[in-house]
Amino acid sequence: MPTIRLTTAQALVRYLLAQHVERDGREQAFFAGVFGIFGHGNVAGLGQALQEYPELPYIPVRNEQAGVHAAAAYARMKDRLGCWVCTSSIGPGATNMVTGAALATINRLPVLLLPGDIFARRNVAPVLQQLESPASQDISVNDCFKPVSRYWDRINRPEQLLYALPEALRVLTSPADTGAVTLALPQDVQAEAFDWPVGFFDKRVWRVGRPRPDVTAMARAARMISQASRPLIVAGGGVTYSRANSQLVELAEATGIPVCVTQAGKGAFPDSHPLCLGAVGATGTQAANRIAARADLIFGIGTRWSDFTTASKTAFQHPDVRFVNLNITDFDAAKHGGLMLVGDARAALDELGFMLDEKVDSDYADEIADERDAWLEIREDLVRPTGAKPMPQAHLLGALNAALDPRDVIINAAGSAPGDLHKLWMTDDPKSYHIEYGYSCMAYEIPAGIGVKLAAPDRGVWVVVGDGTYLMMSGDLATAVQEGLNLNIMLIDNHGFGSIGGLSEGLGSAGFGTRFRLREGEALGQAVLPVDYAAHARALGAVVFQPETLAQLQDAIAEAARYSGPAVIVVECDREARVPGFESWWDVPVAEVSTMPNVQAARAEFETQVVNERHFHALPASKEQS
Repeated sequence: MPTIRLTTAQALVRYLLAQHVERDGREQAFFAGVFGIFGHGNVAGLGQALQEYPELPYIPVRNEQAGVHAAAAYARMKDRLGCWVCTSSIGPGATNMVTGAALATINRLPVLLLPGDIFARRNVAPVLQQLESPASQDISVNDCFKPVSRYWDRINRPEQLLYALPEALRVLTSPADTGAVTLALPQDVQAEAFDWPVGFFDKRVWRVGRPRPDVTAMARAARMISQASRPLIVAGGGVTYSRANSQLVELAEATGIPVCVTQAGKGAFPDSHPLCLGAVGATGTQAANRIAARADLIFGIGTRWSDFTTASKTAFQHPDVRFVNLNITDFDAAKHGGLMLVGDARAALDELGFMLDEKVDSDYADEIADERDAWLEIREDLVRPTGAKPMPQAHLLGALNAALDPRDVIINAAGSAPGDLHKLWMTDDPKSYHIEYGYSCMAYEIPAGIGVKLAAPDRGVWVVVGDGTYLMMSGDLATAVQEGLNLNIMLIDNHGFGSIGGLSEGLGSAGFGTRFRLREGEALGQAVLPVDYAAHARALGAVVFQPETLAQLQDAIAEAARYSGPAVIVVECDREARVPGFESWWDVPVAEVSTMPNVQAARAEFETQVVNERHFHALPASKEQS
């Protein structure tokens, strides 16, 4: 068998370059490049290999966590058919990536992590930055990745790559099992040479199929949906990943069943469609939440049923509500005791469309239309500018929504903006709404903008970020400058953690510890922390705008879009002007005992709401309609 002598790191890079993915006859290289920071644990191994094989581009980032966030955003924008690699040194560089790994796995997004590791031959231990354990010599900080990775391995000998890499690609390219994959690379093994089989580096195409659910389950689902009096579709991110958007529209139009969306599912069904009720759950619209409360059948498509989607299991209150769950994973399809349709959303909806052609009755159709019309009027009132200074966040987001091209991508992850965007943002494009709410990770936004722009260079990319999040990870503005990316950032300054401040107030704690204030004696006082965000963004290389009026904001948005590099719009926001919850609830327990009257009142309110939580389960066969 012919062989080629390469280091472990060189062989790894060569293998990655040979991997392709194909779905529906469209083939593409799977790995787009590598994000990372070099240290003693990877510079002489993987760093040398990347220099030797520049076909796999390398982008240095300012924080290892940021690199993983950018990779996750890229994968989401590519519908999980593309992937970036992230590398770090041993120690703090590696553990910086753990948060990003959790985000990728929770959101079911493929990223390949290659952290440097301790010496496999052990003779120089403890090496710089090594965590020692008196219980084992086969442990390092990279063991932290195990619970947040879908596949984890440590490569202690070069030839282990022959078996680890195909397993890693199996997971990365699987719609059902994908997430973060971690291959810990001892620094001595990275540089060690081995005689590799030449065939190991042959081109390989990983084909992503469209598995169909069991035919009996499909027939039963069609019967359940047809017999329901008040069916409702909840569309999740799986609709878009499967590219089943047009099939969902066809099904809704054939049946008259209304559609509401999760955070990941926003855009999966056009907001302009008369059957669209918008967001559902704790961050839902009035229309969606009212229809959901009375629905007798919920058809969940590609949703993992998070607590926000179900309003902590208070959203669906019909006494005999049943669930049909279409999902690529049986784990999600089994939730709420639903009828499990395990398979690809597009393939399943194609077939289900032939089984469903009866319309909902006219009374239900009229109710759907009335609720939608009433909500659209409420939305217009919320986003309509009033000249208030500082502007409410709803006005800022409304102005941005009105100004952007329909294909522009809006990005956010944490704070109060995800809830406001979920309710108020209007889009008909399934890839234009990019809110990370599986992990709701502060510091995701700016790195995600980089990943999205790399995945879709022809689209405008707009990041909405609060001042609290900006301070956590703003350094990768410099990465956007380095790469010449037109990344537009709306930095909303509400002088602290506005979202959690509002939650704190609702729980009776008066926003304790959530405002950016200067210390006065033993406590934080009233004087605002004097952070000059505009100067900071300029120092990192961005062009900056500081509008004070709506007209100035509109001009800034237009100018930022025309700029060739990163642009930051710093605008002050009224943190007390909040968008209502619209008949929804989120379970955040309140202290059961307290001497504080506001906490006592909040606890009393909590106890009136928590009793509405449901324990969903499948109905007995005797209660099913035949």
